[in-house]
Amino acid sequence: MQHLANPFIIGRGNLLQRTRCYYFYDTSQPCNKRDPGSGCGAINGVNRIHAILGASAECIATHPSDMAVALRALDADVETETIDGARHQFPLTDLHRLPGDTPARETELAQGELVTAIILPPAKAGRQDYRKVRDRASYAFALVSLASVIEMQGDRIAYAALAFGGVAHKPWRDPAVEQMLTGKVPSEALFDQAAEKLLRDATGMGSNDFKIPLTRRVLKAALREATDTKTAT
Repeated sequence: MQHLANPFIIGRGNLLQRTRCYYFYDTSQPCNKRDPGSGCGAINGVNRIHAILGASAECIATHPSDMAVALRALDADVETETIDGARHQFPLTDLHRLPGDTPARETELAQGELVTAIILPPAKAGRQDYRKVRDRASYAFALVSLASVIEMQGDRIAYAALAFGGVAHKPWRDPAVEQMLTGKVPSEALFDQAAEKLLRDATGMGSNDFKIPLTRRVLKAALREATDTKTAT
């Protein structure tokens, strides 16, 4: 197993941490994840912390782990062992599921299958950062977080990996955004285009509408800092 020499400093959560939602934890409230078919109380309820990407009519909860987001940006693989002793290795992106019509199923793990290792590739060149925006610094969970790996070659972005937390049911990474940035000279216009592509399908549910512009600001701030782009905020 290879480990990065300078891994992210991350604050919260294990790889299989349960989805964060008030209605999931309150057994008096409807929750399709806890009680399939009962409904999603968050959709028309208190949804400030809920998803703006990848949600469904069945569930709009978010994945709360910081560690999973950082590992997604690092292109980690997961190693597992099934109950009959079979071993598997696959990309972390294939571990967690979006809610779709079956929000009660959060991962692709089979019954009794255990995560036995996390495997990291050799460290990428470039800058690694983790941004975590919270209502208060004392709060454990992110409203929006971003794990980023940005490599510059000369005046151009040579490599970009961007994984977001607090916005979806799983760590959210959009290859189209990274491809848009790669090979380009950093600029405010480029960062705006990247944010537009990232949030093209974003949907707020009322109380969490603010997460859409917040995610935009987090992305642009991270890109400015990683590329040393001097531009007005």
